[in-house]
Amino acid sequence: MESGTESEEKVAEAFGAAGEVPVFHAMPGSLYVVATPLGNARDLTFRALDILRTADVIAAEDTRVSAPLLRRLGVATRLTSLHAHNEARRSATVIEALRAGKSVALVTDAGTPAISDPGARLVRAVHEAGFAVVPIPGPSAVATAVSAAGLAAERFAFLGFLPQQAKARRALLDAMGALPLALVIYEAPHRVRASVDDLAAALGGDRTLVVGRELTKAFETIARMPLREAGAWLDADANRLRGEFVLVVDAAAAVAPVEGVALPPEADAWLRALLAELPPARAARAIAAASGWPRDALYARAMALRGDAADDPPT
Repeated sequence: MESGTESEEKVAEAFGAAGEVPVFHAMPGSLYVVATPLGNARDLTFRALDILRTADVIAAEDTRVSAPLLRRLGVATRLTSLHAHNEARRSATVIEALRAGKSVALVTDAGTPAISDPGARLVRAVHEAGFAVVPIPGPSAVATAVSAAGLAAERFAFLGFLPQQAKARRALLDAMGALPLALVIYEAPHRVRASVDDLAAALGGDRTLVVGRELTKAFETIARMPLREAGAWLDADANRLRGEFVLVVDAAAAVAPVEGVALPPEADAWLRALLAELPPARAARAIAAASGWPRDALYARAMALRGDAADDPPT
């Protein structure tokens, strides 16, 4: 952490002695990774605007989306497209431009490039070619959603868009759901309803879900609820199924031992068998459904068994 004096000195250096905001210029042979607004144009940073105005070319995910924003901002820099289908070819063109002493700004339709958006391949190629890659930080749907979620978890994992194939989606959620992390997921409106059902089935309905919809836009929605209630919440209003979504699932709450509940000896055998294939919540739910034994007690025992297994020395 910086001291107050160090922070003040950095602010003074950035803004100048008279408090004026300095202007930045894109430098030759540099690729600038520029974060653009999620929805509210006022979220663009001063530095991002400087770079967009002074770069020789802007590589945009969709020029039809970026052009209106740039016009509103008074940016007349030449646009070229760089999207998932032409990124390999365009990367070579960008490197040629950098080699010729040009500067290039990379933007996506919204937010920070190369985070579940095109750009990572280009950035990697520019690094490998020996040219400078300069991040211009700003709006990010991940950071925006997490900051407004009120998480109990101290750490989170960003999963991007879940796999479309059910088997791959289940495998990912089973692997990540057992970790003491919040999970951050992007989702499209036509898949969000099915996705919250999948999340509840894989992670358990008691975990807290925060739905971030249309973040920073006119119809922004941020709602917290148990996962088991998410489907009904979405169904209650057709408008809740519209727009772009960030789903944040908090880590599972610590489970206290269930006192006064005795499980039969064979419960451990069942749990050990299922825990080899399933996360604790799903294993407990499956055994409870088949046996009638209390799910909370099974879950508490599953967590204890998983902890014991983690402490076992390798064989």
